Amino acid sequence: MRTTNKMIKLSLVFILLLSIAACSSKKPSGEAIKFEENWESLSKYEIPQWMKDAKFGIFIHWGPNSVAELHTDWYPRWMYSDKGHINIQTGVITEGKSHPAYEYHKEKFGDQKIFGYKDLIPLWTMENFNPTEWVRLFKDAGAQYVIPVAEHHDGFALYESSITPWNAAKMGPKQDVFKALADEIKKQGLLFGASSHLAFNYNFYNQQDYFDTGNPKYADLYAPPHQLGDSVSKEWLADVWWPRTKEIIDKYQPDILWFDFYIDRPEFVPYHKKLASYYYNSGIERDKTVVLQTKNFNFESYPKGTHMFDLERSKSDKIRKGYWQTDTSIGKNSWYYAKNWMPKSAQELIADLVDIVSKNGCLLLNIGPKKDGTIPEDQKKTLLDMGKWLKVNGEAIYSATHWEVFGEGPTKTSTGHLAESKNKDFTQEDIRFTKNGDTLYAFVLVPPTSDVEIKYLNSTKIDIKSIELLGYDDEIRFRQTDDKLIIKKPADASLNYAWVFKINKDN
Repeated sequence: MRTTNKMIKLSLVFILLLSIAACSSKKPSGEAIKFEENWESLSKYEIPQWMKDAKFGIFIHWGPNSVAELHTDWYPRWMYSDKGHINIQTGVITEGKSHPAYEYHKEKFGDQKIFGYKDLIPLWTMENFNPTEWVRLFKDAGAQYVIPVAEHHDGFALYESSITPWNAAKMGPKQDVFKALADEIKKQGLLFGASSHLAFNYNFYNQQDYFDTGNPKYADLYAPPHQLGDSVSKEWLADVWWPRTKEIIDKYQPDILWFDFYIDRPEFVPYHKKLASYYYNSGIERDKTVVLQTKNFNFESYPKGTHMFDLERSKSDKIRKGYWQTDTSIGKNSWYYAKNWMPKSAQELIADLVDIVSKNGCLLLNIGPKKDGTIPEDQKKTLLDMGKWLKVNGEAIYSATHWEVFGEGPTKTSTGHLAESKNKDFTQEDIRFTKNGDTLYAFVLVPPTSDVEIKYLNSTKIDIKSIELLGYDDEIRFRQTDDKLIIKKPADASLNYAWVFKINKDN
């Protein structure tokens, strides 16, 4: 008995010593190994698994821009474009001619010297804004993460800022709109992100003495007086852009931080490593691996492996080694709500989602609420239709990865930022693959009207034991030849959007 007691005591002491050693070797989260402001240190960053599993997110463009209801994407810029402008969808520059938004604003609101963009802010009433209903809709749509715009090119902050008086808590709705969304997104269990478009603010407005933009009194909104196209000043970067960026990180702690194209300009180079290390370390302090998303629009401002690459209104034509994202809008012609909004269909968006996931990416899909805080019914329907499809077919999307090939078919994908308008519609011959664990999925991007033929899944490539059609309960008949897999189309299958075949391999 004594020997036994002695052994128990020694065992307890040993366990205690191991525990002390483990505790001493494991640093508290706030003292974990930090990222340094150099690419060697930042190259150790890895995109977290939760981001790789998410696949589908919601982007929200909303603010004083929404008040105009036409020409809304760059309305604050275009309403002052009296002698030339650029079409952001095509890149075509029109010189010597005013933008339609210039005359539209003058007619609807008044002369830009008296009634400028600043005067639209009180009209952003959002009296019907209900963040609980919004986020519930996003969940019903099958979204896993949500990224509201924190501040756009216009320089107006949707959050309560200690740096600029031009913010939603002090003007317009007089509430911290961003916080209301952030709190609800987190409460309902979705991942929360923030987007910053502020970098372009410095060269966004046409500053003229015959506009209110030329009045130094409004420099906090319209940027300090300078010639349009000047390099971003070091003072503005140090006193405005960087402090406001840090404020979003520190105050709202986003899981994902997304930046628009202008951050890729040379003037921002001194802040690239600083931003990444500061943001990643902020995540470490709260035991979270966070995600920085940038576009590398002009040059490789962020080397591969130090961030997450984002393609605007475009997709990849191949499997990308690094996990990546497409950001696009339900509106073909707009990000912010506009009366002439041209919507994409659920069919088109689901096919795009599948195409992106098959190439190791995820989709960030934008909505454009109205100025009163309501989400238009056509946008709601599209989201809910996507959600219904994902409830049936989600196992082939969420947590899935690309396969050895992304797919096959005649339709080519244009790549490069803003390339989506060049793409043709998919056909039933366009097939995409994903895998989840050991299970392979084959997507027919357009509901087939005849038997499905998949060349890559011929008998020389893979031995198939059985095939299931997600959302359909009866048996699926098929046969393999040396050239292809032929799946007999079930006559009584009534499924909307992309069809998903679950391939059970004969091991």
